[in-house]
Order: sequence, then C-alpha cells, then structure tokens
Amino acid sequence: MKTEVILTHNIVGLGSESDQVKVAPGYARNYLYPQRLAIPLTQANRKHTEALKKKRAEREAHEFNTMTELAKGVQKLICVLKVKTGEDGKMFGSVTAGMIADELKHQFDITLDKKKIHLEHPIKAVGNYEIELHLHAEVKSTLKVQVQSLTATVSPTVPAESAAEEASRPRTEKRGHGRRPEKAEAAAPEEKEKKSPAAKAEKPAKGKHEKKPKGE
Repeated sequence: MKTEVILTHNIVGLGSESDQVKVAPGYARNYLYPQRLAIPLTQANRKHTEALKKKRAEREAHEFNTMTELAKGVQKLICVLKVKTGEDGKMFGSVTAGMIADELKHQFDITLDKKKIHLEHPIKAVGNYEIELHLHAEVKSTLKVQVQSLTATVSPTVPAESAAEEASRPRTEKRGHGRRPEKAEAAAPEEKEKKSPAAKAEKPAKGKHEKKPKGE
C-alpha cells in the first residue's frame, strides 16, 4: 500500500512543490523524509500548501528568466567536438547529447542537463550542425556544434626519383657569371681574324718550296 506525501521540492519525474503524490512507504521513509524533500500528508501539514505553492512560483519564474538569458547567449556560441576518424573521414562511434553537455561545461562553463539537448539521432559524421535545445517548457534555442577530426591529414610524399631529378637540375646562374660565355664567343672571331693573314701568307711559301725546277 502506498503512502501520500506533500512534496517540498521539485523532483524530476515525480512532481513539484505543493504536489500531493503517492509513493512507496520505504521510499518516503528512507529517502524523501530524511532529505526533507517531502512531508507526510496530514491535516496539519496541509497548511503548508500555500507557502509551498508560492515557493514553486518563485522558483519557476527564476528558472524561466535564467533559461531565457541562456537561450540568447548560447545562440552565439560554437561548441567544438574533436573525434577520431579513419583515413576515409568516417567517425569511430558517434556524438551524443551527453558529450555535447560535457563540452558545454568544459568550454563555456555552462551546466546543462543532457535531456535538454534535443538530438533525433546521434551525430555520425564530421561537419557543422545546429542542435535544438529545450531549455524550458516555454523556452527553446539552438546551439551550433562543429565536429572536427582528430586525424591529421597526411600530405603526399615526393618519390625518391623525383627528388633526385630535382637535385640534378642545373640551377640558375648569377648575372655576372652568365655574361662570361658571351665575351668568350665575341673574342673568338677576333682571334680568327688575326690568324687569317698569316695563314694566307703561309700558302704561297709552301708553294715555292714544293715547286721543283724543270731541269730536274
């Protein structure tokens, strides 16, 4: 047989302040009463109902204002999650609401129940996402999530043969060295011109020596 209690605090899944609920006797005796989360439903305790309702209204108004401010601020944030991927870019595992909640706490010191992060399906690919947040019964927002790969991109290596060919290519000479061959080429015709008269003179001389007398 269950016992009736009046809740003095908000308990997720059970009720809020001033709510009258039925629970197991052991649960009330061993948890709710020692933690001062509820009081037995008696005629004397009914007098506290109005005070509890007022407390509840104040708490809900505070939560509404807090979540409204959070909704405005969280829209400007980009929550970055780094994951392991294979060479083909596919993720190992997936990104869950719990992981996003942990990163919000780590990166921005924002404590948010993962149940308020609405993911239809876990994220299984790197990229940019907009996640819907159910911050309050009357307040919703969106959070930008960027999933990045931890795997470093490997740049293509240059083959050994290509590197050897690159090393064997002649380098461009400096300007001063480039003009020397031109001077050498220019000097070559001058030498030929100087030698040509002597060469002409030698030809007749050779003819005289080679010509024999007719008497012989």
